[in-house]
This record gives sequence, structure tokens and C-alpha cells, in this order.
Amino acid sequence: MGDIRFLLNGQPMVLENPDPTLTVLDWLREAKHLTGTKEGCNEGDCGACSVSLAAMEDGRLVHRAVNSCILFLPHLHGKSLTTVEGISPNGKLHPVQQAMVEHHGSQCGFCTPGIVMSLYAAHREGRQDHNDVLAGNLCRCTGYVPIQRAAEAAAKQPQPEFFDEAAALQNLTLTNDAIDGAYLPTDLDDFANWYVKNPNATLIAGATEVGLEVTKALKDLTNLAFLNRLDALKTIANDDNGIRIGAGVTLSQLRSAMVGKHTDFVEMLRRFGSVQVRNTGTIGGNIANGSPIADSPPALIAMGASITLRRGDKQREILLEDFYLSYGVQDRQPGEFVESLFIPNQPDTVGIYKISKRFDQDISAVCGGFSITIENDKITNSIIAFGGMAATSKRAKTVEAALNGQPWSEATIKAAMQKFADDFTPLSDVRGTADYRLKIVQNLLWRYWLARNGTSANVLAEVAK
Repeated sequence: MGDIRFLLNGQPMVLENPDPTLTVLDWLREAKHLTGTKEGCNEGDCGACSVSLAAMEDGRLVHRAVNSCILFLPHLHGKSLTTVEGISPNGKLHPVQQAMVEHHGSQCGFCTPGIVMSLYAAHREGRQDHNDVLAGNLCRCTGYVPIQRAAEAAAKQPQPEFFDEAAALQNLTLTNDAIDGAYLPTDLDDFANWYVKNPNATLIAGATEVGLEVTKALKDLTNLAFLNRLDALKTIANDDNGIRIGAGVTLSQLRSAMVGKHTDFVEMLRRFGSVQVRNTGTIGGNIANGSPIADSPPALIAMGASITLRRGDKQREILLEDFYLSYGVQDRQPGEFVESLFIPNQPDTVGIYKISKRFDQDISAVCGGFSITIENDKITNSIIAFGGMAATSKRAKTVEAALNGQPWSEATIKAAMQKFADDFTPLSDVRGTADYRLKIVQNLLWRYWLARNGTSANVLAEVAK
């Protein structure tokens, strides 16, 4: 027996053995009758179900917008959940709500609560990047301009007085590590030993992928382990050799950690899903999922990243590129999990390019990573990796061989561009034909050469088309 404890709009909640795969959205609407939170896509794309989830991070309370439609109740344990019904203290409209009214940011109103909650979480954090904040909220009525104006107006207003959320969280008593059907570990060693004994368990971190198995595939998942309380998987450590990132670090946290280190990687992460997805999805989950169109692996392979795998008390470290064996198959033993990621220190010259039909919130047709070392105008080493071109994220080793040892010149690049067909036989699908993909990867190498030689951003954007 066990329970889930959290705050809901400031009020302590204790749920005795809830269904571990009941989504927060369904619980809010059906059990609590808080129907301001809407169901739109039910897969984490539209943002109509957005709520704010607050937790202590590095000694301070952080508010993050999340998609409640693919978030499970155990994710709330020890946190503070706020819905649109809970942001108007003393019955007075929150500055975000008031601005939406004054700037006519709502028409049909269905998506409005989710938009308000995204802006609310941003307002609590003092964010000014309104376009990024709103990228995960789809609206078919207003054309976004009134919403943008509302966001800008609300950002100028002070924070209303709220209850002491941090103190209320500290008063929650969190003792159990299991509920019926789910393990909620807090100790990494305990979890590692448990997973050896339960190698077929479903591991749930941010649930941005597993959530769809419940809401779309309608699977009845059993023997679950929720990893969101394993603080040992959420560490970020820098040393003289590089940066080590725990598998439980969210994509939002990873992006913050990369600022000033890898410009293109930071930009690619800005386009990774939406704010809501990045706030819950983890880098370990994206790596372990092994999707051939995942955005992080080709970028990380180009950066020479390695991962630490753990089984019980045993660890082993391998290059990320060696982790992917074939479609859906990774070099991972039963009971073994991704514990951390290591990115070696290097010059900020890695080129990372995401090509998709939409700029925001879209799956890549192709995502490429380029790392080319140049000494005395000669290419001494190159790593070029792509997602969307094969059954796994894969290096273009024939192209690399055509570059290595050659002069850093236009002629070298143009000759190497023709070698991509020797490395890849891509498929045609709804995101692009095989011919399109081959032309794109050729152009991206050309784009990287132009970028390294100081060509303007406007010209580079045209090259990628």
C-alpha cells in the first residue's frame, strides 16, 4: 500500500494507491471536476491541457508548464500542481488573464486555459521569450498576434501575492516508494538492484513517449518504475574534460547547461518539441528510446558523446554511436539502463541542423551533426552523423574518409558531397522522399563549410532549402 502526495492549487492532496497510468488530465476533469484544463490532441502536441508543475530545483522553487494529458499521477508526488482555476488569488484575475482579456487573446476559448497556464508559468519565472513559450500551444482562432501582445503586456506586471508554495511543499510527508503496480524509487542503488530482478519493467521518466502508449495505443501497462524522484539521475557536473549529464536531466535543463558551450546544440534543443515536452522529457529517455528520427543522438554523436550504462552495481561506458545496433535494438543487457551522458570539452564549431516541415514542434525529416577538425588548413578528423537517413542514427563514414587528410577547401567539400549516396539509402515517407533527403544532407555539408568560413545566416538559411 502507498499513496501519492502533492499540492493542488495550494491544497494538500493524498491519493491512496491511485491507478499509476491515470493521466493528470483525466484525474483533474473526472475526479476533481476542474474542467478548465482541456483535452485536445491527448498526445502532448496542442497544449490545451497545459498546467503548471512546481518543484524545488537547486534550492529554489521552479514553475514549469507541462502537458497533463501524457503526465501520470505518480509524476505529481512531492510537487505543486496549479491549474487555471488556481491562479486568481482572492478572485482577482492574474496579470496573464487580464492581459488576454484586454488584448482580445481569446476567441472560441477552448485553447485559452492552456495558453494562460503556459504564460503563467513563464510569468512566474520571468521569461521574456514569448514565441518559444507559446510554441507548444496551438490556436486556430486568433492568429497569435493578440496572444503575443497579451504575453508582452503581462510580462511587465508584477507577481501577485501567492501562498508560500515552497514551505507548503516542505510540509508534505513523502515516505513510501511504491504504490500498487508501480515502484517509485528515490535511491539509485535500490533501483539498479530492483531493475536487475525486473528487467521487463517499463521505465517511465518524462512519459512523453510512454504516455502515448496509454492515451493512443490504449495499452494496459504493468510493472512500472517511475524514475522522476531519482535525484542521482538529475545531476550536471563540469570538469576539465567535459560535462557529465544524468539520464534524468530534462531537455530544458540540458539546454540551460549547454549555453555558452555548444551554440548549435542549444538552438536545436530550442526546437525540440515544445516547452512542455522539454520540461518533462529527459535526455536519457531520448537516447534510450533509440528512434531513428530522434534529434539528440546525431548531434551528440558528432560531439563525441559517450554514455554510462549500469546494471546492478556494474557500470560500463561506450560511445553513443556504438549503442545503436539496428532498428529498435541497442547494446543494452537485460536490467541495464542509461545512467549518464558525457560530452567532452571541444571548440564550439560543431554544426547541428534540424530540417522539418514546420519550424516549431515538428519531427525532423533529417537531423545532422558535423564536427570537422582543421589544422593548418587541412582536415585532420571528421565526424558526421544523421538521424532520419537509416534505421538508426548513423555516421557517414564514407564521406568522412573523403574529407580526412584533404585540404579544407570548396573542392574537397564538393567532392565529399557526392559520397553520401554510398553511406545512406534513405526511405521515402510523408516527411520527404529519398532523393530529397540525399540532397538535404549534401546541402547541409555545404552549409557547414560556408558557416565555418563566415557566411551570413541569411545565405545559410537559403542553402538548407
